[in-house]
Amino acid sequence: MEVFSRVSQPNKMIMSYLTKSRFKIALECETKLYYNDDPLYANQKIDDPFLESLAEGGYQVGELAKLYFPGGFQVDTRNHQEALSQTNSLLKNENVIIYEAAFNFKNLFIRADILIKEGDSIQLIEVKAKSFDGHDYRDFLNKSGKVVTGWRPYIFDVAFQKYVLSMAKPGFQINAYLMLADKNSKASVDGLNQCFPIVNKNGDKKVIIKENLSKADLGKEILTKINVDPIIDNILDGSDFVEKDEMSFEEWLDFLSARLKNKERIWTDIGKKCKACEFKCTETDNTNNLKSGYEECWTRRAGFSKEDFKKPLVLDVWDFRQKDRLISEGRYFMADITPDDISNEANTGEALSKDERKWLQIEKAVNDDKTPYLDIKGLAEEMKGWNYPLHFIDFETTALAIPFNKGLRPYEGVAFQFSHHQVEHDGSIKHKGQYLNLERGKFPSFNFIRALKAELEHDEGTIFRYHNHENTYLNIIYNQLKSADKKEVADKDELIRFIKDITHSGGKTEDSWIGKRDMVDLYQLVIKYFYNLKMGGSNSIKVVLPASLNASEYLQQKYKQPIYGNHDLIPSLNFEKMAWIQRDKEGHIINPYNLLPPLEKKYDDEELSSLFSDLEIKEGGAAMMAYARMQFTEMNEEETKRIQQALLRYCELDTFAMVLIWEYWANEVG
Repeated sequence: MEVFSRVSQPNKMIMSYLTKSRFKIALECETKLYYNDDPLYANQKIDDPFLESLAEGGYQVGELAKLYFPGGFQVDTRNHQEALSQTNSLLKNENVIIYEAAFNFKNLFIRADILIKEGDSIQLIEVKAKSFDGHDYRDFLNKSGKVVTGWRPYIFDVAFQKYVLSMAKPGFQINAYLMLADKNSKASVDGLNQCFPIVNKNGDKKVIIKENLSKADLGKEILTKINVDPIIDNILDGSDFVEKDEMSFEEWLDFLSARLKNKERIWTDIGKKCKACEFKCTETDNTNNLKSGYEECWTRRAGFSKEDFKKPLVLDVWDFRQKDRLISEGRYFMADITPDDISNEANTGEALSKDERKWLQIEKAVNDDKTPYLDIKGLAEEMKGWNYPLHFIDFETTALAIPFNKGLRPYEGVAFQFSHHQVEHDGSIKHKGQYLNLERGKFPSFNFIRALKAELEHDEGTIFRYHNHENTYLNIIYNQLKSADKKEVADKDELIRFIKDITHSGGKTEDSWIGKRDMVDLYQLVIKYFYNLKMGGSNSIKVVLPASLNASEYLQQKYKQPIYGNHDLIPSLNFEKMAWIQRDKEGHIINPYNLLPPLEKKYDDEELSSLFSDLEIKEGGAAMMAYARMQFTEMNEEETKRIQQALLRYCELDTFAMVLIWEYWANEVG
């Protein structure tokens, strides 16, 4: 492990606390500590705690947790010294509950979500809006007794806090807990999530707890408090801390805090983790002369030149699990990959196997082969089994930490929007239907499925989805209907039959079935039959769509005309005379998704999707965020209308994107 000191910038040698947020960054990559606080480096990560907390339900869950421990004192100030002073004053009480208590040791600093002091005993409670379906600390461990990868950031966060607290207050017995959304519990009251609206107070977003709300009004507790001392103590005493080159946990914290204080860069190993590095430059960043931390790391550790960054990298190969091995061997480029590095799984059919598709990408990238791969014969065989009219559907969904209604569990899926395009045998296209729940606090899924049934029940046409999301959520609604009272949902049997007709059963349903009209997954057809170098290592519909448009002269000629949204040509419910083929100054086709304003101010869907750590989010991060704002934040009528219109257009483009991909293929098949 190398350390490099930024000695050329003495003006930056100032005291910096190693806080919880900085510690979390170090868990991801120690080198990022150097880049994170320096405005000279580009940073693509969304730096908006409000958005992140709203995305994960953190604001509401945090306030709900406090109500489970009433009578506490809030340390409101963001000034570190004032927070420490207020905390120390409150701790003079024999018994006290403190929210956001502050502690520091050396240059380590924490704020504890909830702290309960009873004499010389302290409970340290870290509240996370993450779901948990276990019962005790053992459910955080794998079969080898190590912390499961997905829980590692949360467990180490608590370990960091317990260490700082124990060093700052050595005379206390400290017990550490994680408080999480309990997926084994069901809400016993309606409207719980509407008890915590988010309002804008002089530019500051705050949760306002519903007036006169008592603990009894909350019903059965839906958060669970798990003691994690057995895991934390093993980390602190070194018996379960092997991450950092034989350092103990305490030595590692000293190492991190010293480097942070002195503004020294820690050169960590490069690997597949670098693919998601936020310290990369966009074209705008380059224009503004910002530096790329990502490029500096790879220049230092791999000896890259500027030209090397333009070559296709091992990092970019789709679904390739040997990236770290090859990088450790000094093989950084796709040109360094051999057929032996691909497992060459047996191909039992005529379509591409996953390994064949990996190799197809590698060959095209290395040879700069921009010609699209399209298996016309394979697609023709698939198309023979399709019945007209064709139906293309897309859902927007959410899964709230605090449920809409009694009987629902934390993070139980809710479907709030769909779009539906229909294609006739003669090729005519229509945006036929849509649904969007606009009522605050209303559980929308049953009305959603009624509306979808009304769209699709009139024929036996083939239904298309993109990836697993739609099938997953229809299974969720199926389970919700199964447990619903027929007195309250009179048509539950009809809705259940409809769901079973157009889906197949998932892993979380007791029954097993494959519906007569089980939806066709367009994503899987892309995997088997289509590849374009413009897709890189992604198969997102937002990448496949522009790749298809660039590959199809037919689509380019047809949709450069403003025919979409023309009632006599291609009717639309949200667009008027739209030309989807538009070009930039260099003559390149603009991605249709970039022709729509972002749902969330300056943030696009891919950026927002990264916020949702607990949910199945593929394409709908921005839509989920917009819906969350409509549900929980105060907004005027104009802003509400703008978001509604944006949601409708966004979802409509998702299904029309599927139509365009189908249309490209159908034209090529002939």
